[in-house]
Amino acid sequence: MTATASTTNWRSAGACLSADPDLFFPISATGPAEKQIARAKLICAGCTVRLECLEFAMSHDQLFGIWGGTTPEDRRRERRRIRRRAAAAAARRTIAA
Repeated sequence: MTATASTTNWRSAGACLSADPDLFFPISATGPAEKQIARAKLICAGCTVRLECLEFAMSHDQLFGIWGGTTPEDRRRERRRIRRRAAAAAARRTIAA
């Protein structure tokens, strides 16, 4: 299966397919947008391809929107956590060498 076919398959199975796409792209993270974000995350929570969606967002640096039940800030935090973990592992390897 090609990457394009794989991408198409998970996207066509998304729980968000019948939802208004604007729901997943709030204009802010506060105020009325908090309710919008909560509704989008609720749809994601019941999605069978949530992990594939999140993996896509992380690997393609999606800076906007709700992907795989995460906000842009959620994904930034996860990227920082991954970088810190990798740096700590590299430091341990250097010390052990």
